[in-house]
Amino acid sequence: MLSILTACIAVMLFTSACMTTRIEETKDRSTGILPDESVVILASNYHAGNAAEEDFVECIVDKVQSGRHKLKVHSASEFRDALFPWLEPRTAPQGVDGLPELLKRPGISDRIDARDIRYIIWIEGNTARTSGGGSLSCAAAPTGAACFGLTWWENLSAYEATVWDLDDGIRTGTVSTSVNGTSVIPALIIPVPFIARTQAAACKGLSRQLKTFLTSSTPAR
Repeated sequence: MLSILTACIAVMLFTSACMTTRIEETKDRSTGILPDESVVILASNYHAGNAAEEDFVECIVDKVQSGRHKLKVHSASEFRDALFPWLEPRTAPQGVDGLPELLKRPGISDRIDARDIRYIIWIEGNTARTSGGGSLSCAAAPTGAACFGLTWWENLSAYEATVWDLDDGIRTGTVSTSVNGTSVIPALIIPVPFIARTQAAACKGLSRQLKTFLTSSTPAR
């Protein structure tokens, strides 16, 4: 681990983080979306035990509706209101596999069709600290304060987006991302933090791949 930290510190003298990113896609069906069609992006139900953080979902929404191949995103809160009470915490599906049963309920398909929503994107995952160590101490003196030592930690941001085609009533595939990053704070009088922003990197990678997934019609081989 010491050698890894040493390498990270050397790299972070020139960059802002030491991170590794992995993105995977499984595409079972052809996709495509018309200019007037939209997607709705939902976080997994908190009862499922692996609910995506609200700020991460908001980041995905912002990025998929901007830049190249941008998508039209329907408001998740308006979508929940339109399907009330079936997306309330106590009645919502525990995962994407519960969507077929939801779509069979009377009037649900009509409410979705009226809003030109083509896909539901169901986000699961979280960011968690996986390890850490080191020691950092600070003290005040008549000449000023000083800090000495080194502390580090690793975060893993792992998320999966499941895409459901509402026109055909089928699951079209998944896109997942995993970003592992080591943050280091060395201090020789003044602490100098090098923070690996794994969640931001996961959002960027997942949103970019989602846009490609939906706008490219060919299934993955």
